[in-house]
Amino acid sequence: MEATPLDGIAEALHALATAGGDRPAGALTPAELVAVNQAFGALKRHVDAAFAPVAAEISRQSRRELGKDSLAKKQGFASPAVLISTTTGTSVGEAVRIVQVGEATAPRVSLTGEALPAKHPHVAEAVAGGGIGMTAAAAIISLLDRLAVRVDAARLDEAERQLVGLAPGLRPDELGKLLARAEAHLDPDGIEPRHEQLVSERTFQMHERDGMLVISAKLDPETGAPVKAALDALVGDALRRNEHADEVDRDPRSVRQIQADALADLCRHAIGCDRVPTGVTATVVVRMDLADLEAGTGAATIDGIAQSIPASAVRRLAADAQIIPCVLGGDSEILDWGRAKRLFTPVQKLALGERDGGCAGCGAPPAWCHGHHLEWWDRDGGRTDLENGVLLCTGCHHRLHADGWEIRVDGPGIDAKVWLIPPPWIDAQCTPRLAGKSRYTLTA
Repeated sequence: MEATPLDGIAEALHALATAGGDRPAGALTPAELVAVNQAFGALKRHVDAAFAPVAAEISRQSRRELGKDSLAKKQGFASPAVLISTTTGTSVGEAVRIVQVGEATAPRVSLTGEALPAKHPHVAEAVAGGGIGMTAAAAIISLLDRLAVRVDAARLDEAERQLVGLAPGLRPDELGKLLARAEAHLDPDGIEPRHEQLVSERTFQMHERDGMLVISAKLDPETGAPVKAALDALVGDALRRNEHADEVDRDPRSVRQIQADALADLCRHAIGCDRVPTGVTATVVVRMDLADLEAGTGAATIDGIAQSIPASAVRRLAADAQIIPCVLGGDSEILDWGRAKRLFTPVQKLALGERDGGCAGCGAPPAWCHGHHLEWWDRDGGRTDLENGVLLCTGCHHRLHADGWEIRVDGPGIDAKVWLIPPPWIDAQCTPRLAGKSRYTLTA
């Protein structure tokens, strides 16, 4: 029988789990644990890919018009999703996603009997090869189907190809950011109505429970931008103070606790305090093409927020809050300081924020980050220039150094690409991993 990808994965898992004779799996080295985790991830993606067409067929044989002859109802289930979730031990939502992927990636037959490719061939190829899982595949399919009536088929096909190439390795929040940026890129005319819909859905609720004041809010990007900018600035200031603090002076609060206290500090200031307790100034940074802003068209992004906003919202923000537009590198600004300054200037940090989109490692908001010299100032004589800088939050700064990661910047200015290079114990080939804003950006 011909070997399959699953055979190789199973052999690798068995070899790693039994390495060293009777040594238990709990004694695996860090490198072996990483390899086993990756192998199980690949195994799950391949199993899900093999099951997706089965799930799609269960759904087809359980469609509503079949009535009492529905396969799911004959088995005693209200829907095919409930049947699948019950028998596989997954949630109903996961079952719905795997059916969606199975339907969108299965080969088709025309009315004349001609064989047709899958509705989404690039997703089908990535799923079959184990490159992406059901969650990413379903999210990409949902976006493409939503845009199908407004975007040219050729552009959608190219976007699908790029999305399946960018999706592997992204966390769910990073995948959401990628898809939000892709939608704005593909359908700029839809930004205004989407934004108005979000504005109409904004809510804020407060109630007491178990002695605590419980706050729940949904804010559209325009309404939420100053809120997020103020809280991020206060959180970032606390994290930076912790970076070089000893155990006695270290702030023991979690990020969520710092955010809660920051909100209380801002409200105290609003009702009578003569200064913000931390003394931090918050700024909303909006990034948009100048020609689009002047013409009143196109899309803009706000630091730390994935959803794009229309030009009309940018104008309203500029009237109500402190706004810094992304107009960098003009005659009045110096972006490269050589050895004249050790710390990156505020203008340079804005430029790094435009290039990196936040922490190049984890995507944390720019307000939480600081400029890090790739060639160290003291050890390597590194220059305080954009090409020698990258935005990193405190956690990623220490993690990348401690674990032996390297960072590479290809190209000049804000259009450069940032790569994270893992150490050999994580990846024997030290394969560079795309980092920064490029992870979420489709090419034209």
